[in-house]
Amino acid sequence: MITIQNYVKAESLEQAWELNQKRSARVMGGMLWMRLSRKKIQTVIDLSGLGLDGIEETEDAFKIGCMTTLRELENHPGLLAYTDGAVKESVRHIVGVQFRNLATVGGSIFGRYGFSDVLTMFLALDSYVELYKGGVIPLVQFAQMKKDNDILVRVIVKKEACRTAYLSQRNTKTDFPVLTCAVSAAKGRPVKAVIGARPQRAVIVEDESGILAGGITAETAAEFGRYAASCLKFGSNMRASAEYRGRIAEVLVKRACLKQEDPKQKNLKLEGGRTC
Repeated sequence: MITIQNYVKAESLEQAWELNQKRSARVMGGMLWMRLSRKKIQTVIDLSGLGLDGIEETEDAFKIGCMTTLRELENHPGLLAYTDGAVKESVRHIVGVQFRNLATVGGSIFGRYGFSDVLTMFLALDSYVELYKGGVIPLVQFAQMKKDNDILVRVIVKKEACRTAYLSQRNTKTDFPVLTCAVSAAKGRPVKAVIGARPQRAVIVEDESGILAGGITAETAAEFGRYAASCLKFGSNMRASAEYRGRIAEVLVKRACLKQEDPKQKNLKLEGGRTC
């Protein structure tokens, strides 16, 4: 059980940053994963009074505050339209509505968890994080960084002409994913697949060989799925073996590619009848 000595509701980002420089301090998001730990925290820092909840849509970007809940993400009409519903698909299996009403985007991204549906989804987009001291950096760079004492202020998704699809495989509906997969196709760059829950952190594989350059068909999608899976290392845990994850990766990448052509496809089924 987590033990907290002091609670501070920050009055400014500067105050929150200064408090967070101590090793014994932690910034709280939705307080859902943190509360399950067995750590002793001297000071927990609450950012909920700083107006960092909510999604601002401009002509060229979405700006998502760190205290925005996954439920807000799930229901935002602009994000749903822009991602062909992929954002909603990426979070709808996360535990339940009550959980998603508390879990925050900032907590999900800053944690850089291997099992994170949210990180997988945003890596497929032209995404950036705004850090209080570190400024704006690409999400792909941030995902590889070690955790430090900076504060994630918001996630920025720049708009581009693209199509996006998201799929995941779970042993049961609200369990942690066995594998996560997002595929995006944007004008002027190779198609990219993001695969997470390997069970390691999500990584990007781009179609550098131009497998899909001539168009997405069942054959080219299957070939790209095999290519993407061959580029990655998979591990085993209580949910699945490395071999199983590798096979599922091929299937999910293929089907996510095909959804680029037909985004209305729903409830695709894997071999064995499991719904993804």
